Amino acid sequence: MDFNIKSDHFDLRQTFLCGQCFRWKESENGSFSGIAGGKNYTLTQTKNGAVVHNVSEDDVPFLKNYFDLETDYGAVKERFSSDKTLRAAAERSGGIRILRQEPFETLISFIISQNNNIPRISGIIGRLCESFGEKITNGGYAFPTAQRLRGISPDDLAPLRAGFRARYIADAVDKVNSGEVDFAEIDALPLDEAREHLKRIVGVGDKVADCVLLFAFHKLDAFPKDVWIKRIMAEYYPNGLPGCVKGVEGIAQQYLFDYIRNGSAAVKS
Repeated sequence: MDFNIKSDHFDLRQTFLCGQCFRWKESENGSFSGIAGGKNYTLTQTKNGAVVHNVSEDDVPFLKNYFDLETDYGAVKERFSSDKTLRAAAERSGGIRILRQEPFETLISFIISQNNNIPRISGIIGRLCESFGEKITNGGYAFPTAQRLRGISPDDLAPLRAGFRARYIADAVDKVNSGEVDFAEIDALPLDEAREHLKRIVGVGDKVADCVLLFAFHKLDAFPKDVWIKRIMAEYYPNGLPGCVKGVEGIAQQYLFDYIRNGSAAVKS
């Protein structure tokens, strides 16, 4: 069966290519294929949403959660309309949905993302999955679990060509398996405490922690700050974000990041 996602606030290119995920690829015909939840999915864009092809009824609850279909993005955009820059960003980049990704995969992916570009990030993640993940029936490899990577060393990760990040990956695996980093506890903590919990891992700072909290734990008040966002803040919001973003700062971050990077607006150098 095909699963139809009816939404005026879901653009596949914007969602999959905005930097929040690394395992989705666009085909020449405009469809996207990727692995999520240990399965291979293919989506195509429609006039009022998207279609996930060849899925079973059992996949639907996962897909509804993964694509965040319960969040009212129209209401969020209405809030943002009170601010000129955010209104323009929502009009240009409002097809982004914040994916609800698996925590361990998201953690390792954003550790790999440090001082890196998307093609290299995707390559390292691909080699990690091929080397340690389980093969999927309809093609590709699942992201390896923390348990499957138990005892991994930086030397074991050398074939991934992850560089200095191999040490961080190994430390993350060790701390997740030992329970020192506890995803259930993180999920229940407020943002600041959850961030500090993740920073127990060597190499995880504020930016990586906030990305994990936003894209895996759906803490929409997380506001990851990379070079682009820092420039945006200096140019457009030197006195801080407007009140209309309270509680959904992460959605604002994604709209602004995509709008400034790919849209018509420009940030002064």
